[in-house]
Amino acid sequence: IVGDPVCATTHSDIMIRAREEGVKVEVVHNASAMGAVGCCGLQLYNFGQTVSIPYFDENWRPTSFYPKIKYNRLGGMHTLCLLDIKVKEPDFEAMKRGRTVFLPPRFMSVNESSEQLIEAEDVRKGGAYLPNKTLCVGLARLGQPDQCIMAGTLDELKEQDFGSPLHCMVICGEVHEMELEALRPYLVENSTFQIDAEGSLFDRDESNTES
Repeated sequence: IVGDPVCATTHSDIMIRAREEGVKVEVVHNASAMGAVGCCGLQLYNFGQTVSIPYFDENWRPTSFYPKIKYNRLGGMHTLCLLDIKVKEPDFEAMKRGRTVFLPPRFMSVNESSEQLIEAEDVRKGGAYLPNKTLCVGLARLGQPDQCIMAGTLDELKEQDFGSPLHCMVICGEVHEMELEALRPYLVENSTFQIDAEGSLFDRDESNTES
């Protein structure tokens, strides 16, 4: 698991079970996207629940992340989206032939997650975000000399080149003037985004009645 161990539910479960067995637990903290995302200029105090965006496939296209994004946005909060990583994924076709083979590693890009988020809005139709208006931020290789940050709409970010992994992204809620000024150098040229001040992109009272 990439990042700080206490940011992962898997590690929390391991710590709980270890303590139940009387095993001493020592945590070695690490850099995490949870904090590093602040380098784009968005204030960490203004983030809500973090969500994970899994890879879609032919038979499984989950949108369980969608209500959490909507909840955050209704409260004016930003949403950090952690993107799927597939490492040592078994090749089931090879397994059918009695061979243990693993597929090449896959790391979801901002482009892929943008396309899936657009599809999720098309399916859910809850108005949680607008692909052609809601301000989002794509980030790649945070903390590295070649880190990449771009801001724009989902429609715009899906067309940008973010380079090699690891990637994550943010769907913005209400954006303060200082946040916008900090984001300005990263904006896609001629972006069509609209700032989401209270009531500007959706009526909160009406949206709260939606399922």
